[in-house]
Amino acid sequence: MNCRKSLYCSGICFVLFLILILLVKTVGVDAIGPQGTEVGLAKINGFFSERIVYNDIFYKITELLGYLAILICAAFGAFGLYQIIKGKSLKAVDKDILILGAFYIAVIAVYVFFEKVVISYRPVILDEGLEASFPSSHTMLSVCVFISAIMQLETRLPFRYVKPVSAAGILLAAITVLFRFLSGVHWFTDIIGGILISASLLFLFAYFFYNSISD
Repeated sequence: MNCRKSLYCSGICFVLFLILILLVKTVGVDAIGPQGTEVGLAKINGFFSERIVYNDIFYKITELLGYLAILICAAFGAFGLYQIIKGKSLKAVDKDILILGAFYIAVIAVYVFFEKVVISYRPVILDEGLEASFPSSHTMLSVCVFISAIMQLETRLPFRYVKPVSAAGILLAAITVLFRFLSGVHWFTDIIGGILISASLLFLFAYFFYNSISD
C-alpha cells in the first residue's frame, strides 16, 4: 500500500469510528448495563453480553499482554533516549523513532479523551466501579503497539527475522482483541470501536513512517 492510500484508509476508518459513536449514542439505546447504565445498539450488545460472561483468565491474560505492549513502548523510548545521549541532541534521533514517539502520544491522547468523554460503561462492574469502556483501550493499545512494532522492526532486523517477528506481533494483537472480548468486560461495539480507531491511527502512522524511511 502506498503512502497516499494509507492516508485515505486512515480517514475512512476514522469516519466509520465516528459513525459507530453516533449509532451507540442514538440508536437502540437501552438501560441494559449495570446500575441501569445505558448503551446503544442494545440488541446486538445485549445478545453478546448475555452469552459471554466475565472470564477472569482471559481478563488477566489481556492485562499481561497490555503490560507487554507498555514494555515495548518503553524499549523504543529507551532506544530514542540512547540516541539523544549518544548524539547529544534530539536531532540525533532517527526520524522514524520520533514519528513512533508522536504516534504513542496520539494513542495516549485518545485513551485519555475517552476516559473523560464517556460513550458507554462496561457491561460488568469490576473493583473500580463503573468504568468507561468505549473504545476498548486494551484493543487500541495492543493493535497499535504490536503492529507499529512490526513496521519498525522489519526495517531494522535481518530479513530472516522479519516473518517470525511479524507473525508474533499479529498473533499477540489478535489474541488480545479476542480474549478481551471473551473476557466479558466490554460490549461488542467497544471492541469494534477499538479496532476502528486503531486502524485509523495505524494507517496515519504508516503514512508518516514510510515517508520518513523513503527520504
